[in-house]
Amino acid sequence: MLNEEELAVIDKQKRTFAEPQLFTIGYEGRSLEKYINILLVNDVHILCDVRKNAYSQKYGFSKSQLEKACTGVGIKYIHIPQLGIESEQRQDLKSQKDYEILFESYEKSTLKENWDYLLYVRELIDTEKRVALTCFEESHKQCHRGRVAKYLMQLPDITYTLKHL
Repeated sequence: MLNEEELAVIDKQKRTFAEPQLFTIGYEGRSLEKYINILLVNDVHILCDVRKNAYSQKYGFSKSQLEKACTGVGIKYIHIPQLGIESEQRQDLKSQKDYEILFESYEKSTLKENWDYLLYVRELIDTEKRVALTCFEESHKQCHRGRVAKYLMQLPDITYTLKHL
């Protein structure tokens, strides 16, 4: 955890942006330090963890560790397991077609059944301006967070843009 003086140094160096933006970011292949730095450079205010189970064998990316790291640099962490995919459904994904089949099913079931949570993320973007969706996979094309972002970008009257980190 950083002390107030260290946080002040970060705040002085941090770029700030006025425009609202939705981000997606995966932690595969990234250290916790690099991951947090990417969030800071992009002025992310809230990190929404959309994993069903926010547990990771990779150091720093289990829920309590990630929340502590984010809070320590002034980023709010929110876990939204309702938007996650059950781990058994993610087994045996060998090709992009396998991912597409899984995500089509995910859109028809999980996203439609949890519409209120999508609207909650939309509210976070509207109020906090800079929100990132996170999960494990490096590429948003092989992660359900890409589909969550796609749905959020299709909502009416959006005032934000999308950037995959």
